[in-house]
Amino acid sequence: MWIPLSYALRGLWQRKMTTLLAVFGLGTVVAIIAGVLALQQGFETLYAEHGRKDLFVFLRPGANSEGESTFPPDRAKTLIKSLPEIAQDEAGQPLASMECFLAVRRYKVDGGETNVPIRGVQPMTFALRGDDVRIVEGEPFEPGTDQVVVGRSLLGRIRNCNLGATIWINTTPFQVVGVLDSEGPFSSEIWGDFDRMSDALNRENPNRIVAQMVPGTDEQAFAKALEKHPEVPAKVLSERTYLSSQTAALSATLKFLAGLLGTIMGVAAIFTATNTMLSALAARTREVGTLLSIGFRPIAVFLSFLIEALFLGLLGGLVGCLLVLPIHGIRTGTMNFDTFTEVAFAFRITPEVLTTAIVFSLFLGLLGGAWPAWRASRLLPTEALRRR
Repeated sequence: MWIPLSYALRGLWQRKMTTLLAVFGLGTVVAIIAGVLALQQGFETLYAEHGRKDLFVFLRPGANSEGESTFPPDRAKTLIKSLPEIAQDEAGQPLASMECFLAVRRYKVDGGETNVPIRGVQPMTFALRGDDVRIVEGEPFEPGTDQVVVGRSLLGRIRNCNLGATIWINTTPFQVVGVLDSEGPFSSEIWGDFDRMSDALNRENPNRIVAQMVPGTDEQAFAKALEKHPEVPAKVLSERTYLSSQTAALSATLKFLAGLLGTIMGVAAIFTATNTMLSALAARTREVGTLLSIGFRPIAVFLSFLIEALFLGLLGGLVGCLLVLPIHGIRTGTMNFDTFTEVAFAFRITPEVLTTAIVFSLFLGLLGGAWPAWRASRLLPTEALRRR
């Protein structure tokens, strides 16, 4: 014989205050874990979801990021002009651009310093990007001039990153003439003319080449062939692959933090659930004895208490999800360990985050209810009926 589900749920309702305390405790733990995962998702998707598959990034062989890469200008020009896989515009010009890059220390508005990405780009960069990169305030910089545009995420966070301000890069003053916006990481960067920025940063060689490929170009086959190119060997990745590779360190750190917090706080939550279920067992010992004496099997009692604990965990998970929802879209900034530059992004509550939160809460409920359920199933009917 199996005990009706309503019996287990009615037990939670009869102990409203104890149930609420347990649900709130579980919900708080779940909300904190979900918050860390939302941070990780916001950072990871900023890179992974906004890289394009038709744009390829060329780096020096062996380099893992553009900060480690460099090309002699003549070799970079040869690469751009000699590869038939690079698409061309209507005028027959290769859809490719050289870029220089450096992380430069800048002062924050609220105090302290951080590394801000400075990028020198050629005019073709804007043609390649299209609507992916937009000037939302002011105007684009004029090629060959000491003008820059600043990423929208830098406004109000980094000093002198506002229209009309002057940014000093080494000994060269640059005038801020526009604000750049992008769904990807470029909204945390400062862009200027490639030649002028190369001089200011004392970087004569471009760090990378970005090019749009002919439709149908196979990334892996092209990358393998270019590695062994006799004149201009290079490491090549699609932009989506490259950006995804730039999230590994911080993403792994945030996942580890979520796991560590989940372990430490989860132990406390398990004790809360266990105490709640032991309280239920103490209050219903005679009921359990009656059930066992009229023919219900111990396994039915065990499952009834376990279902009650799982439902407690489910309620805690739902409360945790509700508590964490308001942080969705809140913007923050942190150091990207792969590039050692600060990047701004928003907390992102994804279905993956919510699912993980619910499963984690159910797991806590299961662990918290296992011992009380086992004790309930092991009661002897004669002893249970004598208890008050």
